[in-house]
Amino acid sequence: MTTGNPGTGARWRVGVDVGGTFTDLALVNDATGAMSIHKQLTTPQDPSLAVLAGLETLLGRAGVAVSEVATVAHGTTLVTNAVIERRGAKTGMLVTRGFRDVLDIAMERRFDLFDLSITFADPVVPRELRLEVDERIRYDGALETALDPDQVERATRTLVEEHGIEALALCFLHSYVDDRHEAAAREVVATRFPGLTVTTSSEILPFMREYERWSTTTVNAYVQPLTDRYLRRLEDGLARMGFAGTLLIMTASGGMVTPAIARRFPVRLIESGPAAGALVAAFLGEQIGEGDLLSFDMGGTTAKGALIRNGRPLRRYEFEVARAYNYKAGSGLPLRIPVIDMIEIGAGGGSIARVDDRGLLAVGPYSAGADPGPACYAAGGDSATLTDANLALGYLEPDAFLGGRMTLDTRAADGAIETGVAGPLGISRDRAAWGIHEVINEDVARAFRMHASEIGFDYRRCAMIAFGGSGPAHAIRVARKLRIPRVILPVGAGVMSAIGLLTTPVSYATLRSGQILLEDLGADGIEDGFRPVIDQATGLLAAAGIARVDMSVERRLDMRFHGQGHEVEVVCSAGLSPGELGERFLEAYAAIYAATPIDAVIEIVNWKVEASGPSPEFARGYKPFPGASGTDREVGSIDAWDPQAGEKRPWPVLDRYALEPGLTVVGPALVREDEATTVLGPGDSMRVDDMGNLVVTLAEEES
Repeated sequence: MTTGNPGTGARWRVGVDVGGTFTDLALVNDATGAMSIHKQLTTPQDPSLAVLAGLETLLGRAGVAVSEVATVAHGTTLVTNAVIERRGAKTGMLVTRGFRDVLDIAMERRFDLFDLSITFADPVVPRELRLEVDERIRYDGALETALDPDQVERATRTLVEEHGIEALALCFLHSYVDDRHEAAAREVVATRFPGLTVTTSSEILPFMREYERWSTTTVNAYVQPLTDRYLRRLEDGLARMGFAGTLLIMTASGGMVTPAIARRFPVRLIESGPAAGALVAAFLGEQIGEGDLLSFDMGGTTAKGALIRNGRPLRRYEFEVARAYNYKAGSGLPLRIPVIDMIEIGAGGGSIARVDDRGLLAVGPYSAGADPGPACYAAGGDSATLTDANLALGYLEPDAFLGGRMTLDTRAADGAIETGVAGPLGISRDRAAWGIHEVINEDVARAFRMHASEIGFDYRRCAMIAFGGSGPAHAIRVARKLRIPRVILPVGAGVMSAIGLLTTPVSYATLRSGQILLEDLGADGIEDGFRPVIDQATGLLAAAGIARVDMSVERRLDMRFHGQGHEVEVVCSAGLSPGELGERFLEAYAAIYAATPIDAVIEIVNWKVEASGPSPEFARGYKPFPGASGTDREVGSIDAWDPQAGEKRPWPVLDRYALEPGLTVVGPALVREDEATTVLGPGDSMRVDDMGNLVVTLAEEES
């Protein structure tokens, strides 16, 4: 899809989101509003190949030279997949003597009290690659045992020569208070073993709880060589194309960073692509005046949900990756990084359907991915997938997939469903396809219910924004199960995460532990506590070329009553006095727990900062819909499954690019665009708003 007039001498920006099945690209001109989008099959063996091939195709189609591109903004699931699939580097670890087994002891918490055979995600550094060294700095910064540099060298040499490690994590007990021992050890390793990648826990996360800090540090070290190689291939490929602009990488917190920062902190790239989707949902909500939203992003491999409250995605400083059990908190590796609060479900177009050991239909979490892909891709896949089911149901047009650039094989899809599902269950092929479609809808709805209830979010009072290549085909059915009254489907829904990358400023979020009682803070105590955290965040932005005058800084504190084990986050604006801060904490505490202890002492635990540069110009003038194309709205009909009738019936097929603002359509209908298809159910009412969004009001169910 291309909108607007490219103009001459323009400066363009490109957003690239690498998914498990497709790589999505969006090209925009900040000055004219012109936009082009493209989907390219991902190349799992080297994702940079799909990025470069897709960029070449997109620029060629839009008639834009590589030299005109000022920025490439990139989001990727590379780091997430590397941890889940254990494809990272062989990593060693040096720890304070006596603490070698912290990664195995973990939180000493069973996430399921009644399952006697539960398993946990294994640490990325096995026990034999963790060596102890003599050193100890006390919790108050006092020196107890000095570090022996020769011991550091001997231990590292053992890990390198006997075990062949590529990366090393330095994790000392109280380094968040004083990092001199980790810094000294890093210098020894860098001098004696210059080819080794080194990560220190004090740089990654100056956080007082050692298990979460060390888990985060080891994951960072584990993926650092892989990330470096990937970024080098990508940078070299862009340079060969003639790209001389800026490459930016999305982080899990929703900010953009330079490749240099991404190489130092690759753990921050976990969930970077999905984060862009949540951000663009909040951005679109602001454009249309919707502050509370449920963001639903469904692609080829997974579905992601995020909750938007008062115009902002919910955020947190903890995340689990590589869970041993789906949906069970505590079964994965904990990371203490700033992230957008999302739920991820193994449900996408490539999700494989099967009959399980109980004789029941199950879909996902395993995916056919991009290679070989669904059976209908005719690329060697023979398993029935969600895309095959949607094709069999008539919800996809075989000759119009990706705007006609890719033809789907209906016979292969039918055969896979018959062999893998319909035959074993003894039902018709259409019934089996509908079962696959509905199982995914219910899985997504159930995950959203659980996530929203955990944080007290009533999605029944808000709208859903749905996007991704598969999202529009499922959003209305999912919304019906959740009793969400309205669904909004934006222009370019199939590549919205790529567009979201272009609305996001360069930013960096970090925290530092520093316990102090509120009553012990002096007049400048709050400013003194924030100063080192602000200096770190703004320093990284300055290194990325952002002028100090263009930076904004958001400050928050984790606070609690002295003696408690959990904290409450409090927004702390500049110039706040300790007394005013105490009042804000009491308000935040009462909002969560409905009561506050009397005369309890308050303490600060963590100091949090997010520094951001200016928003891109495109975000301020976003107008994605150029107006109706003037061609016929209805471009044909297709026999599609009608859930009310329980059989296939003729449904009209509408061309989204021919729908003018103000138009209202009552379903059933398919709304076709190049990158996605919207399935409008019987009785559902769809209106086209001034921005070209499809706003669907769900039909009331008969009692």
